[in-house]
Amino acid sequence: MSIRTNILLRVYLSFGLILVFAGAVVVQLYRVQFVQGAKWRAMAKTLSTHYQTVEAARGNIFSNDMSLLATSVPEYELHMDMLASGILDDKVFNEKVDSLAMKLSKLYGDRTEREYSRMMRDARKDSSRYELIRRKVTYQELKQIRKFPIFNMGKYKGGLIVVEQNQRVLPFRTLAARTIGYKNNNVKNAVGLEGAYANYIDGESGKRLMQRMAGGTWMPVNNGDEEVAPKEGADIISTIDVNFQDVAQDALMKQLIKNQADHGCVVLMEVATGEIRAIANFTRTKEGDYKEKLNYAISDAHDPGSTFKLASYMTAFEQHKIDTNTKVDIEGGSYSMYYKGKLLKTFKDAEYNPSPMTAKRAFEESSNVAVVKFISSHYSDNPREFTDQLYSYHLNEKLGLQIGGEAQPVIKNPSNRSWSKLTLPEMAYGYEMRLTPLQMLTFYNSVANNGKMIAPIFVKEIRRLGNTIQQFQARVINEKVCSDATLGKMRSLLEGVVQNGTGKNIIKNNLYTVAGKTGTAQIANDGAGYGEKKTYQASFCGYFPADHPKYSMIVVINHPTTGEYLAAKVAGPVFREIADRVYASDLNMNQATPIRYVGNTNFPQVKKGNPKALKQVYEKLGIKPLYASNNVQGTGVDTSNGVAYEDVKYKSGVVPYVTGMGLSDALYLLGNAGYKVTVRGSGSVISQSVTGGSIIPKGSKITIGLQ
Repeated sequence: MSIRTNILLRVYLSFGLILVFAGAVVVQLYRVQFVQGAKWRAMAKTLSTHYQTVEAARGNIFSNDMSLLATSVPEYELHMDMLASGILDDKVFNEKVDSLAMKLSKLYGDRTEREYSRMMRDARKDSSRYELIRRKVTYQELKQIRKFPIFNMGKYKGGLIVVEQNQRVLPFRTLAARTIGYKNNNVKNAVGLEGAYANYIDGESGKRLMQRMAGGTWMPVNNGDEEVAPKEGADIISTIDVNFQDVAQDALMKQLIKNQADHGCVVLMEVATGEIRAIANFTRTKEGDYKEKLNYAISDAHDPGSTFKLASYMTAFEQHKIDTNTKVDIEGGSYSMYYKGKLLKTFKDAEYNPSPMTAKRAFEESSNVAVVKFISSHYSDNPREFTDQLYSYHLNEKLGLQIGGEAQPVIKNPSNRSWSKLTLPEMAYGYEMRLTPLQMLTFYNSVANNGKMIAPIFVKEIRRLGNTIQQFQARVINEKVCSDATLGKMRSLLEGVVQNGTGKNIIKNNLYTVAGKTGTAQIANDGAGYGEKKTYQASFCGYFPADHPKYSMIVVINHPTTGEYLAAKVAGPVFREIADRVYASDLNMNQATPIRYVGNTNFPQVKKGNPKALKQVYEKLGIKPLYASNNVQGTGVDTSNGVAYEDVKYKSGVVPYVTGMGLSDALYLLGNAGYKVTVRGSGSVISQSVTGGSIIPKGSKITIGLQ
């Protein structure tokens, strides 16, 4: 092979390889452009643009009187596009940037005029399209900033970029803060109304197209066709009364500080509706202050102590085991219980009481020995009869509250593994069980509410754009917890506690009546059980005014450490202060009761019936009849010292008016007028067949109907 042929062969081979490579490149370009084009274009778009979620303004939470408890206040983040779509030229920028810097410096004072000017000039040199100017800008500040030099050129010419963010604000700050609650992205941390009704309050989020700029920053892109505006959330109308809430928090805080207690809670509920008007919970911090950290009223289940005696006595009364006058020997306030010759436990009263005592007096003085003896003697052979009755009150069930965190109540029965010979007597006065303060209050409220047990509610209405979309009413748990006879006895016992028993020195007052029960319970120390170092829980649960209940309330104070632990002296003052303030502010309760005189203060009106019968009535009532015939013509009758009476005058052929009269008077008038009467029914005359004043012959028949 010649050199020429060899060279040509190599040239042809190289050229062929080039053609093959070029063909492969063309095929790959076609494949990328048309076969995989959609995929790569989408990837490129995600790298340069994306949709940002725009949160909706959350709905408001209002109190019962429409005071604002929680709201979303807009805050703004300000950025600046230094190129402003090419409209903001160097001449305009350089002429006005110093003026803009001066305005910003004067408004915020965080930087000097020169620092603001240098920042914006440097950003201009770097061609920044999303330069941060200021965070946490209020709406009022934003209105001023829009009028500043450069920014007043308009949305696109001046380069001002406003990013709205919503900040949750509580106008009353700590007032009912735990009940209002909060909502995090973590559902488990949703608390209170904010968490429970987040689906309504949150609204619907929108979306905004964002574009990656030089330097990796993102800025919004004006794309009206695909941008979705957020929809505001719905408003929640709660049952909380801000005035009562303030009173409850203040009274509880003062007593916690006075007794240096670990924590405490108060709940005020409207009897008929179940609406919670105030709920306060405070915990002592390491610094010694008190703050709302946990909602003890709904989550803290403990032995209720003597407040549970209401259920024990109600059961014994309802099943006719005892009556209010049943007597019991309390053995000086100390009773030892034995089983097969072995001492089980010695039950003691907090204070000495003489023996014997009636059931009513034992309840008023909160005798542990009395209730232990009553329940043990009647239910030891069949304890399930006692526990089944407790279950009929639904005390073993959750209330199904509108907010989360409710603890599961525990009421034992003989099937439980932990049931022992001591369980029944312990349960009689509120031990070996678990109930939250709100569960206990709900039971007391049923007594005030004529036996109807209803679940408490915190929200009564949801509104969107001013229109009601849902309303709530208390769910009936038990239409009648006990008979009316038992209900009357329990009311008498509860009133007796305040009038004559453990609550008389603290809670009794001369303005209105209170019914309730004190409860002093020893509670287990954390992890240590019931040791020598005793920890107490003081509570008072009741309702007022006792004769026409409007509100029910429970006060619970845990672990007072200043030496005083009896419920009347620890929890009682809180109940009294709140009840006094509520009574004073509720005009429907503190109106003076109208004076009711014996007899009638106005002289009675009379009909012209049988004069003999009428005179007899006058004599019995001591009323002087004033006859019109004795008065001077034209002067009328002076009725200031008696009742005017005019003799009956009959007009021949004219039917008398007898409607409204009794049978005797009607027969007297019609008979003396010369008519024959037929009577139908009994009572007072409601009709007569011939209308009074009609002219018909004497001897005609007239039928009168009575009812």
